[in-house]
Amino acid sequence: MEENLFNEKSWTTYDGVEKIEIRLLLEGIFLRYGYDFRNYSYSSLRRRIWHRIKAEKLRSISELTEKVLHNPIFMERLLADFSINVTEMFRDPSFFSSFRKNVVPLLRSYPVIRIWHAGCSTGEEVYSMAITLKEEGLLGKCKIYATDMNKNVLEIAKSRKVPLEKMRKYTYNYHQAGGEKDFSKYYSVQGNFAILDQSLTENVVFAQHNLVTDGSFNEFNLILCRNVLIYFNNELRDQVHDLFYQSLSRFGILALGDKESIRFTQHAQHFEEVLPTEKFYRKTK
Repeated sequence: MEENLFNEKSWTTYDGVEKIEIRLLLEGIFLRYGYDFRNYSYSSLRRRIWHRIKAEKLRSISELTEKVLHNPIFMERLLADFSINVTEMFRDPSFFSSFRKNVVPLLRSYPVIRIWHAGCSTGEEVYSMAITLKEEGLLGKCKIYATDMNKNVLEIAKSRKVPLEKMRKYTYNYHQAGGEKDFSKYYSVQGNFAILDQSLTENVVFAQHNLVTDGSFNEFNLILCRNVLIYFNNELRDQVHDLFYQSLSRFGILALGDKESIRFTQHAQHFEEVLPTEKFYRKTK
């Protein structure tokens, strides 16, 4: 079980002074900037804090705290470390293949399909979903909200620019995910970048949203939040699962990452598995 940073009983696991310093840093960030990392996985935060300390050639967490609180540029750099932006187009092809076969038929009955990509990072999975929905004839009646707490990665997502060197891998992923068209039809080449087709963003809204501090903003037929909750402790995971439950329409679909689950959460009994091999859950009540 992951520990809560502010659970006093767990402090003996790590150096007491270091944990106090991290606590003060996270409290300061919350009060100064409004970002709440206090219930993120401690071990994950600790690694990223020390990475930033070494990158800035500082000597202690207290020095980093002073820099972060007095200079927003340092906060931007630390936020980039805290924001886990590991993503690619058609990441985990079996997920998209299963989505095409098992979830798309459930979405066809809706006159309008509202989709929330929570923690969308630089947008690769949003564009992958848009391509899939376009090929299935559903993109035109979809409204896709792609959100992330980090405004910098949202700007990258909105630019539609992908390093050209990645497109060979993404083309392979696309075909493994069940795509049968010429993948190059979805982008043009400008210098060292592939520019994704503008039609893929016509029904997409990119917006800043923090899963920890912000509430529900619509009712959705599909919520995707893959490989984000693994960085939260149990308390915060329950909080975010409650947000998703409140934001899903009845019979709406929740899609999680392969290491994540609805099991052992307060709303586990309100969902059923769509299929056992992928993390798609359908809200039943």
